[in-house]
Amino acid sequence: MNDDQLRALLEDTRTIAVVGASTNPDKPANRIPRQLMDMGFTVIPVTPSAEEVLGQKAYPTLADVPVDIDIVDVFRPPAEVPGIAEQTVEVGASVLWLQKGITSEEAGRIASDAGVTFVEDTCLGSTSRRLLQTGSA
Repeated sequence: MNDDQLRALLEDTRTIAVVGASTNPDKPANRIPRQLMDMGFTVIPVTPSAEEVLGQKAYPTLADVPVDIDIVDVFRPPAEVPGIAEQTVEVGASVLWLQKGITSEEAGRIASDAGVTFVEDTCLGSTSRRLLQTGSA
């Protein structure tokens, strides 16, 4: 996707489910969701290891999230991503976004086959800051 397409996608986004959200403020899986919240996005932590992350109720799985999800943002190892892609399709999210350093050809295929936009190996936080806060390409 080019910057104009990413900007349009982000401008249409309200709710981001963060799979693998962390309670540890030193981890990107905590810092990035915090940045997204600061930018005005609704962030829903998805992790079985905590009841709350960043003051938000955490859910053990995507299927447990009681609201519509625009983007599923993934902070999990590549081996887990195909299963997360299947869950993303099941909950009807429109975007599967894999954080920097995470790629999965199989997840890309699952998402694409279901009409879900797929972004991999890209930081959602820095991309949002770059495209929405500065407005520059």
